[in-house]
Amino acid sequence: MSGMSDREKAFENKFAHDQELRFKAEARRNKLVGLWAAGLLGKADPDAYAKEVIAADFEEAGDEDVIRKVMGDLTAGGVSITDEELRAKMIEFLGQAIEQIQNS
Repeated sequence: MSGMSDREKAFENKFAHDQELRFKAEARRNKLVGLWAAGLLGKADPDAYAKEVIAADFEEAGDEDVIRKVMGDLTAGGVSITDEELRAKMIEFLGQAIEQIQNS
């Protein structure tokens, strides 16, 4: 019985660890997206804008809240970008975020 309990505990610990890494990677990705978008928009304080993008991710599950925020701001700022281009950038930045977390 103890062996089964140990396995369950190990799976629970791994799941919790994986979820934490996923959260960190998505938050880092959102920061990178925010910094990138801030550059396109000519924001005076790119870090402050990146924090806004990170905060937008807490509105609902998934990436749609971040996409809505960034697309809305880019469109309002006169920056022409497609939904597909933004999603591709988010995938690119997620890869960078994972690499940064693994190397830290």
